[in-house]
Amino acid sequence: MPGSDERQHVPVQGAPCWVNLMVSDLDVARAFYGEVLGWRFRPSSLDDHFLVATADGDPVAGLAARRPGLESASVWTPYFAVRDADVTAARIRERGATVAVGPMAVGDGRVGLAADRDGATFGFWEGYTLAWSPGEGRAPTRLDLQTRDVLDAAVFYGEALGWATEDDIDIDYRNDHVLVKQGDRVILSLRGGGVQTSPLAHLRPRWLVNFAVDDVERAVSAAMSAGGSRPKPSSTAWTAKGFSRTLQDPDGGLFTLAHREP
Repeated sequence: MPGSDERQHVPVQGAPCWVNLMVSDLDVARAFYGEVLGWRFRPSSLDDHFLVATADGDPVAGLAARRPGLESASVWTPYFAVRDADVTAARIRERGATVAVGPMAVGDGRVGLAADRDGATFGFWEGYTLAWSPGEGRAPTRLDLQTRDVLDAAVFYGEALGWATEDDIDIDYRNDHVLVKQGDRVILSLRGGGVQTSPLAHLRPRWLVNFAVDDVERAVSAAMSAGGSRPKPSSTAWTAKGFSRTLQDPDGGLFTLAHREP
């Protein structure tokens, strides 16, 4: 989440409102993503251990240092806007998923961290947010859920986040995936392929954050030079404008690079 001094508007219920990465070494993460994605960073009003990444002056993502003694893996986590964090937490629990943190007060809002029924981590936020949305400006191009059962996941998130009651949110069911749209723009997708029992993190159910770059190969080379790696087996997906690559940062955080469309 961004700092409280940066929140600007009431977001659409159930829509993604931020992405955040918890890391073991904030300086290493700042250097890595600055080199690969050209980000600059500024402090947040939340505390000294939280940075807001910017591109062309616009906030795009958050980096936060893990608290001492917290050994959880580095995971890019999407946050979804909700009107009532307590109601959302109850819906999540009622549907067999887990609320791991909160809801608790942070800055001028309230936040919770959860895992869906297949173990994919996500957050929810009650309060004002940045004027931020996937696919706009330099924000992540899209959020993708890799899950075990696409229809089951669509029902879970639709009920927990209230997609069905929002006029601004449309759900498009395809043969093998589900697209969630805000207006005429795809903001996230739900796709199959997640294997709950896989020992490999990038094959398990998870949310994947897609970042656009002008030159995928240059960004991949920069990531390798800055201490990143390719998960094995490596993941390359072709799009209408080229290909995308899934990579790991030095702390193990998974993310995707895709060609920036004009």
